[in-house]
Amino acid sequence: MLDRFLRAWLGSWPSSGGLVVVGSPMREKPRWDGGEQRALGVTDAGGNGVLSVPPSSRDAVAALVAATAPRVLEAALGEHLPALVGRPEQRCFTGVFRWSEAPVAMEPAGEWEPSHGPGIPDWLRPFPGEVLVAREPGTGEYLAGVGLKPHDPTGVEISVGTEERARGRGLARRLVTRAARRIVDAGAVPIYLHDPANTASAHVADASGFPDPGWRIHALAGTA
Repeated sequence: MLDRFLRAWLGSWPSSGGLVVVGSPMREKPRWDGGEQRALGVTDAGGNGVLSVPPSSRDAVAALVAATAPRVLEAALGEHLPALVGRPEQRCFTGVFRWSEAPVAMEPAGEWEPSHGPGIPDWLRPFPGEVLVAREPGTGEYLAGVGLKPHDPTGVEISVGTEERARGRGLARRLVTRAARRIVDAGAVPIYLHDPANTASAHVADASGFPDPGWRIHALAGTA
């Protein structure tokens, strides 16, 4: 299932060895939220993977990768990749890439609500369809939520956030496992991405059945 998703998302998978650069029309199409993703890559623990860029940028990016030693490749991509794909104002970042084949079974939390409904925080509103929301019993005050990024019918990314006053209750992991189960039941693979420095997010992923196999996500983002 993961291989099928990565082939659809990146345009090619698996790698034939090292970081393989592919030109994919997907990098010229809007992503799930209408924005763009001009460069996107996934690498395994050995540094083997696929970096997907627009077809017009493929040769230049491939030349950079071929001319750069693996130990300094991440730094070279950070310095040169945005300009090579026509977005010099953006930055290249590397995050932890996790997925789950067996979400942990635990007491579910939250209810599925329309993302445009009342009392939904601004960060959850861009997600299409429903979001999973935990509220304070009795008052209905928002505590935590999950939004789903439908990158492809075969792969859906989970985003979770908890209000500071509600942390320490285990809400995030219970929301994530409930969302992951919905994704699995729909025949897709649940994906969980986070900054390597975000230890709280890493703990949620570990507790929810998303182990860290040493894989990484490489992508562009705005500087704001």
